[in-house]
Amino acid sequence: MKLLSALILSIGAVIAAWQIADGLRDLKTGDRYVTVKGVAEREVEANLALWPLRFVATGDTLEQAQTTARKSRDTISAFLKLQAIEADAVELQRIDVTDTEANPYQSGNGGKRFIVNQTLMIRSQDIDKVKQAAQAMGDLVDSGVVLSGDYGASGPTYLFDDLNSIKPAMIAEATAAARDAAQQFAADAGAEVGGLRRANQGVFQILPRDQAPGITEAQQPVKTVRVVSTIQYYLK
Repeated sequence: MKLLSALILSIGAVIAAWQIADGLRDLKTGDRYVTVKGVAEREVEANLALWPLRFVATGDTLEQAQTTARKSRDTISAFLKLQAIEADAVELQRIDVTDTEANPYQSGNGGKRFIVNQTLMIRSQDIDKVKQAAQAMGDLVDSGVVLSGDYGASGPTYLFDDLNSIKPAMIAEATAAARDAAQQFAADAGAEVGGLRRANQGVFQILPRDQAPGITEAQQPVKTVRVVSTIQYYLK
């Protein structure tokens, strides 16, 4: 029994000594590290375009307003067909009908009682065709289609939804850039880069390629993907 107790005490002493030594090592080297950032950027093209075309039609009667709305819808469909946008990329969405006489708070509409608002949503991966159609929007206005200022008139929204395919390579690039920065710092300080102390991958950002006032990322088919990784290396 005494032998077993002595053996346990001996093992405990060895473990305690090892922990103390490890702690002293950390105390000695813990403040010798460098924090560096690695940046990776990549230019990408949008792979999905969303374009809600909302148009307005009015009439003294509901039938007149519906007839005008139908003509506008047919005109838009013909326009999109002329721009080689497939019919299955166009979806008819909500229809809102307003009777101005039924709402005492609704202001007049130049004598027109009924207002019909309707939305056609274009969802396409053919970015070039959507861009071409958006540049020819004046033809719709010339044809008598009244577009809502909140929908369609501002143009399509271009999305890039394939971020996962480029993440690994960009993280590797940012990490390599951070390592290069650490090695340069260590060389200037007369030290060497040791092991990794801490790493933060960073947040991926999708930014407009051309950054100018009033231009958003969603309006640009070509975008810049950026990530900044923050890494700490021990110095020795």
